[in-house]
Amino acid sequence: METVRQLTAVRELNAEYKRKLVSADEAVKSVKSGDRVHYGLFCGIVRDLDIALAKRTEELRDVEVCDTIWAYGEPPAILKADPDAKHFKYMSTHMSAMDRKMNKEGRCWFIPVQFRENTKLWAENVGKIDVAMLQTAPMDRFGYFNLGPQVAEYWGIFSKAKRIIVEVNENQPITHGIENAVHISMVDQIVEGSNRALPNLVAKPATEIEKKIAAHVVERISSGSTLQLGIGGMPNYVGSMITDSDINDLSVHTEMFVDAYVHLYNAGKITGNKNLHRGKMVFTFAMGSQDVYDFLNDNPMGCVGPVDYVNALDIIAANDKVVSINSCLQVDLFGQVNSESSGLQHIGGTGGQLDYVMGAFQSRGGQSFLCTPSVRQNKDGSVESLIVARLPEGSIVSTPRSATHYVVTEYGAVNLKGKSTWERAELLISVAHPDFRDELVREAESMGIWKNSSKVLI
Repeated sequence: METVRQLTAVRELNAEYKRKLVSADEAVKSVKSGDRVHYGLFCGIVRDLDIALAKRTEELRDVEVCDTIWAYGEPPAILKADPDAKHFKYMSTHMSAMDRKMNKEGRCWFIPVQFRENTKLWAENVGKIDVAMLQTAPMDRFGYFNLGPQVAEYWGIFSKAKRIIVEVNENQPITHGIENAVHISMVDQIVEGSNRALPNLVAKPATEIEKKIAAHVVERISSGSTLQLGIGGMPNYVGSMITDSDINDLSVHTEMFVDAYVHLYNAGKITGNKNLHRGKMVFTFAMGSQDVYDFLNDNPMGCVGPVDYVNALDIIAANDKVVSINSCLQVDLFGQVNSESSGLQHIGGTGGQLDYVMGAFQSRGGQSFLCTPSVRQNKDGSVESLIVARLPEGSIVSTPRSATHYVVTEYGAVNLKGKSTWERAELLISVAHPDFRDELVREAESMGIWKNSSKVLI
């Protein structure tokens, strides 16, 4: 009897699948002028539906399109069809290199967010989402479409969307985790996509300066820590240094799952023996090389979950010895950190940097490290200090001075917690490039934050 019921359920699911299966061109007919459309998140952003929607450019007006990180080498098809943004307004809550280029051209707008709040943002604080589109893995025998290596704020989007369209991609990994699949009963239309490869983000090799920065961080990491790493040459090099060290028994609780974790696991450094979700590597989205997607595919050690859970301060802090390592662009002498802009030019999204700076500090034995080279060389050959007296006009304070813990350059790591304003200035000048230290002292004096100091550290 049970077998009969199971077969009947499968037949009903298959019949529902066939009823909802349409072409990409047919699916995008539901988009109307004035609609807000969500394209999906990270590796789950739609590609075939984007191409289909681009075909309708001339017949649509004032369509808002939102997504999170366009990680491909060419712009979305809708923007190639509408280079002057007369028909589509494209927006992103994070910023990839392509998003940044399009933003500079006036074709992409940034939505400032605090990543842990994104689920609530979409569910309660936007007027509408008319159509939500996303890539998923193929439907399983129970009628679920796995969301792949990202959950993030999907459930806030689903709760607001009037219509949900899935673009099935056989290359989406089947991930384990929390709220990591959507049932066919919630889906309005199904498109079988062309199975495009996921974004292949291979970090550049670490520079010599980044290696020095990494060394200052790694010497402060101990066995039993829980790691949160960003993407790039420096975090990957941190992983390489740990691999070659006697540090072990590590865990993972991170916003972004990157290649460094795969390398650390293969080296036997990750056990997952932490307080929360023992034996699991917890994340809210993954992007990297194909190795990352292959590693996570049907791997019960991986645990993807919603961002309002994974990035919640109390959840981060429930793990002991959290080590958060992220990059930044500038730090001023008050300890304010800019990780988003170069003056008025937008560089990157806020992401969850502040989530992990605060969550790590609340963790028992936790530490957060915000890392930057001491200087940057400009296109005209001039060199500027990235430890600055005051953040330039247009700069964004991503981490306020009250939250900043460690700031790291190639000249060392300094702990700003509990330090007075002049102590902070003195510590930050000590890790600035030597060519700029005297100038920074003069600036600090003129600002009234350098008084009665012995300059012991300089």
